[in-house]
Amino acid sequence: MESEEEILARHRKEKKDLQAKIQSLKKSATKGDKKKRKEVLEEIAKLEIDTEKKHSDELNNINNSRNKEEFVEETAVPEVIEEEKSAQPRVTKAQKRRDKKLVQEKERAAEIAAQEELNKNGPRMLETQSITNILKSRNLSLHPIISDGNCLFNAVIHQLDLNDCGVLDISSFGTKLPTTSKIIRMRDILNEEEFGKYCEALRNTPAWGGQIEITALSNILKVQIEVIQATGPPTIQGADEFSDKPKLVITYHRHMYSLGEHYNSTKPLEAVEVE
Repeated sequence: MESEEEILARHRKEKKDLQAKIQSLKKSATKGDKKKRKEVLEEIAKLEIDTEKKHSDELNNINNSRNKEEFVEETAVPEVIEEEKSAQPRVTKAQKRRDKKLVQEKERAAEIAAQEELNKNGPRMLETQSITNILKSRNLSLHPIISDGNCLFNAVIHQLDLNDCGVLDISSFGTKLPTTSKIIRMRDILNEEEFGKYCEALRNTPAWGGQIEITALSNILKVQIEVIQATGPPTIQGADEFSDKPKLVITYHRHMYSLGEHYNSTKPLEAVEVE
């Protein structure tokens, strides 16, 4: 029977051999063959999971054997039965949970890696890269905003803070919206009841995300708001009225999330390099 030191030494060798095999598998994946690469990543994840599980079980076995009391029964039959029981490792519920979590984490990591590989040339990645390049040419970088339904409003809040323009409460915006001169033009599109419901939704729900809200924010805050997107020129609200005021720069994303459009903020590129 192997000692604990021998088992640990063997584990180290097996892990080293596994890394060599993983490198060989990665080299076998033909460049540009996404299907083959996905299969290789999944096989690597399975090998890692199986090895971790095997090593964990072996260490559990030796720990259980060390703590087990030895005793001798009067007859040979009970002794044989007891020896058979002793050969079976006792895996605790906690260890089972850890093993299950480990397997799930490895599988999830493999799925993410495979999906990221497939997404390298997808709409989201291409859009993000295009916006990043535009920002870089202006010495800016992307500042991510959480997708919680209020991304436009939160992107503007970040810009206000960045430009020392104070803060804005979402409820106050919803209250001021109906009296904003340019937004009143919506009455030409919506009837009185529909317009009232629209304003109520802005006050009480995360119903943000369009040109109407950007125009209203520009007028209420008396600032310029520039929206950068992957294709086409940027749009600037308040350029004429507030040309002497700070310009808030945010980004518009069509493909970042499957749930719909999204807005992020920006910040000076130097701030990222310092971090």
